Amino acid sequence: MTSTQILFAYAGDLVFGDPLWLPHPVRGIGFLASASEKLCRRIGSSPRQLLLLGLLTAVLIPSATGAVTWLLLKEVARLSSLAGTIASVILAYTVLSVRSLDGAAQVVVNHLKHARIAEARAALGMIVGRDTRTLDETEIIRATIETVAENTSDGIVAPLFYLAIGGVPAAIAYKAINTLDSMFGYKDERYLYFGRASARLDDLANYLPARLTAVLVTVSAFFLGLSWRKAIKIVLRDARSQPSPNAGFPEAAYAGALRIRLGGSNVYGGRAVQKAYLGDAERSLTAGLQTMVRRLLYATSTLSVGVAMAGVAILHKL
Repeated sequence: MTSTQILFAYAGDLVFGDPLWLPHPVRGIGFLASASEKLCRRIGSSPRQLLLLGLLTAVLIPSATGAVTWLLLKEVARLSSLAGTIASVILAYTVLSVRSLDGAAQVVVNHLKHARIAEARAALGMIVGRDTRTLDETEIIRATIETVAENTSDGIVAPLFYLAIGGVPAAIAYKAINTLDSMFGYKDERYLYFGRASARLDDLANYLPARLTAVLVTVSAFFLGLSWRKAIKIVLRDARSQPSPNAGFPEAAYAGALRIRLGGSNVYGGRAVQKAYLGDAERSLTAGLQTMVRRLLYATSTLSVGVAMAGVAILHKL
């Protein structure tokens, strides 16, 4: 992967987003994961068996998707170097989600601005795992900012990180890990054992990118004239307070930069989960915050691309 290819992939995401008509690797990974789960549950049902089968699923699917991607790009490049470059850019573009993340958040906020709270809840429910059916406007805004913050890491910084260090195969393998976690990484009765390895592998894969995201959000806040010192303070104070070892870092950085408070009580599958607060409530959670959230999102993604391009240039010289 070259710096120029990363730049074109990012530009493609900004221009095209994630159109439904375009075949997307994540959909294929999701189909493969569902098929794997069905097969595994036919093979074993005890906690020990499900732990082992879940581990095999968590390792084999990312490994297979990364390997298939590598072989595909190699064969295409053998036919034509130009075709290989184009294929690399297209696949790299599919692992980024700046425009789709921004668009999904905008839909929620636009519904709120027109007092369509039922529609806002439904739109939010498409992008978060929590129960949104009874959320008021403040809680809808909180959930929207939290998902933008977390996905700044999962959908932008982390894929760019893996594109930089391992090219398209590594980035596709990362998306497989992320997809498995989103499908199986729950602590409910169904996935407590089968999904444990997927959740742990996702924690490991996102460990460095989540912390890098906090740094990049803070630097972006500096350039945007937002509260970068507060971002540093909140990351150091609150980032490790969350159940997830990674989600707290980008969320704390956003909370500090925007001078807001995130975290609190969420409902998952009818069960209330109390999470520690992130940040201080110096600003109210209103739809008007979305302008600053968008600026921070795009500034961070642009900075991330610059860092990824620089990283590729350095690695190529080693």
